[in-house]
Amino acid sequence: MHTWKHPLLLLTGVGISNLGAWVYFIALNLIVLDMTQSPFAVSVLYILVPLAALCANFWSGTVIDRADTRRLMILLDTLRAAVVFSLAFIDSLAIIYVLVFALNVASSIFESASLVYMTKLVSSGDRQRFNALKNFVQSAGFILGPAIAGILFMIGTPTLAIQLNAAALLVSVGILSLLPTLFTPKDEVGVFSLRMIIEDWKAVVRFASTRRYVTLVYSLFCVMTIFMSGLDSLEASFATQMLDFSESRYGFLVSVAGAGIIAGSIINATFSARMTLPFLISFGAIMTPVGYLVFAFSESFVLAAVGFFLLTFALSFANTGFLTFYQNNVPTDLMGRFSGVINVAESILIIGLTFGIGLLAEYVGIRSTYITFSLAFLLVGFITIRVVRERSKRALYVMNIDEKNVS
Repeated sequence: MHTWKHPLLLLTGVGISNLGAWVYFIALNLIVLDMTQSPFAVSVLYILVPLAALCANFWSGTVIDRADTRRLMILLDTLRAAVVFSLAFIDSLAIIYVLVFALNVASSIFESASLVYMTKLVSSGDRQRFNALKNFVQSAGFILGPAIAGILFMIGTPTLAIQLNAAALLVSVGILSLLPTLFTPKDEVGVFSLRMIIEDWKAVVRFASTRRYVTLVYSLFCVMTIFMSGLDSLEASFATQMLDFSESRYGFLVSVAGAGIIAGSIINATFSARMTLPFLISFGAIMTPVGYLVFAFSESFVLAAVGFFLLTFALSFANTGFLTFYQNNVPTDLMGRFSGVINVAESILIIGLTFGIGLLAEYVGIRSTYITFSLAFLLVGFITIRVVRERSKRALYVMNIDEKNVS
């Protein structure tokens, strides 16, 4: 249990930060809506998330792979706390957008830095269970965050909720300061420049060309993420317009989704020693789009709830499997740059696919668009299973040959 002391501290810090992020974002939506009475003004807050990630991922890997990630995480959480606290006192929409963009850039860098740090902190044998617990913590925030926000709105104001989020980030800073420093300074770091960024991109391309299987599997996970983001953008419209659900019923449907990922995360954490990475990846890759298809063809609340539960339940397997695979196969000194380069392409495709799905839903129809892209998502799942299984069979064949040679 002693070996889990620091990983559990890290999970606590991540959990508090994630919980506060949900409270802050819901509160900020209400503040902007109250200021402008414009749904479009609120939607801009959502657009800023992938835009900020796109801008950050171009260069952040260069910094992350050369920095003390623990110190960088503490600095970013402190910066985020200051920005979030200042949002409670600003009444200019333009300044709010600028600060939210900066906040999302910091959050994107923090996420990448924390991935590198947790890979160094957690031993390879414990990563699968740790990632399952991380999924559980994040999904708990997904359910508890809106509930806590609602309670805070009843006893106070959205401004109070934002201030408490700033306090939560400072608590996260305190927890991070208790963790060990896992950083070995390099002899020559060089001056941060455009030339350095270009050289780092070349290093990632060289790695990707020599480790094609690793790159392919991680890219397939990114494609899954792109499809999920696009389909999720139609989720509320599909539920309210196609299925005629009320807002409260749709809210309960979202809670069912949260229950699904919590259940999956608990099973993953409990039976991590018995489930292989190929199984986790294959099950998640195929059953997640199946869940979307069940929802796409549903005509009742029960069937829609089954689809929601299934897709998030399977997603917890996919998240755990792909993340552990990534940590086990990408060197930590290249991890920030590798994920940054791929995430640039992912952010561009998310923006493009979300825009395209929205247009098709407008002119072709929501249900037909949802079904079409769910089927395309399912095809990606089958491709993933084939890639992973062929590699697993090949590895098993080589192992059997080696055993025969030894005997």
